[in-house]
Amino acid sequence: MIWFRRFPLFLAGAFFILSVTCCAPVPTDPDDRADYEHNHDPAEPVNRKIFAANMAVDHYVLQPVARAYKSDLPEHVQLVGHNFATNLQEPQIALNDALQGNMGRSGHSAFRFAINSTLGLGGLFDVAGGWGVVHHDSDFGQTFGVWGIGSGPFVELPLLGSSNVRDGVGTAVGIITNPFGSFLAPVPLTTIGYVGSGIGVVDGRAEVLKATDQLERNSLDYYATLRSISWQQRAKLIADGKNPDAEKAKNGQSEPKSPAPFVPFFRSSPYF
Repeated sequence: MIWFRRFPLFLAGAFFILSVTCCAPVPTDPDDRADYEHNHDPAEPVNRKIFAANMAVDHYVLQPVARAYKSDLPEHVQLVGHNFATNLQEPQIALNDALQGNMGRSGHSAFRFAINSTLGLGGLFDVAGGWGVVHHDSDFGQTFGVWGIGSGPFVELPLLGSSNVRDGVGTAVGIITNPFGSFLAPVPLTTIGYVGSGIGVVDGRAEVLKATDQLERNSLDYYATLRSISWQQRAKLIADGKNPDAEKAKNGQSEPKSPAPFVPFFRSSPYF
């Protein structure tokens, strides 16, 4: 397909934009820095339009499916689906942990994938978790942040939700390096990735339904609320990558899932 051939050019352009936007001066005063981080949204009018479209998809497609998944499927079936989708993320998590210099965490993720893919029957059962080696999150956006690359402006991505320029580029890198989602992967692996993606999207959205329902009901400006949460959670994830707690690294404990309605698609899908 044509877009496959043009994807390297898109990626190069994205990195150029990232290098320009992330070099903008950041205020040093704590109060000014806080305002900067929470409101660094120069494309807000466009972002709000994309956000409105995302919310329409969420309200009329994703939420109904997630609510049916949560209410109609037995919990053990949901757990099997969650385990399968999560297991497909482990190779990229291990790679990003290694790129961040967190070799202990990388080993944990590689071990989880090996054990759950074999003894866990293709990841359907979290055998490694039962042994105390539990899942944690890591991605290329976090890796770039650990390397010192700034976030750049806030962006609302179609279907993927709240993000920023750095993490958006990280998503693109994740696509072409994912063994279960890259167009370079063999067809059987991409098929597994697509199945895992679908399960991961629904499972991730179902897991945060209660949180997002409460946020949307109580927020005066839901867009601004999710923008603030996105900044905070990504900053926390990057800080954790830079200085992982020894006990957390040892046990592979995970960060809580974001309550943003489209972040679960961004985080939980093995394709992305």
